[in-house]
Amino acid sequence: MIYQFRSKAGPDVIMLADLTQRIFDILGRPLEPRGILTVEQLPALITSLENAILKDLENRSKNNVDDQENLEKPKLADRLGQRAYPFLELMKQAKSKDEPIMWGV
Repeated sequence: MIYQFRSKAGPDVIMLADLTQRIFDILGRPLEPRGILTVEQLPALITSLENAILKDLENRSKNNVDDQENLEKPKLADRLGQRAYPFLELMKQAKSKDEPIMWGV
């Protein structure tokens, strides 16, 4: 399934279900076919996602050091920060312009 997130604050963001589910798990919200992220919720949600991205980077850095010690090549895998960046930017734009984010409408 594809989710399209819209806000008057910025361009639409389209994500596949796997990434959307991962982000919503991080945000502590159930993923529903349609919904809204209100302006009041955005600061806490942005902080949660940014913290998860930092934690992901730390884990990857630690794993790369372990891999180098074992003389193995680091594995290429998608980074949370790279995949979540458009959605995080939309949340920041929506917060700065006091606009909600909606999907499924």
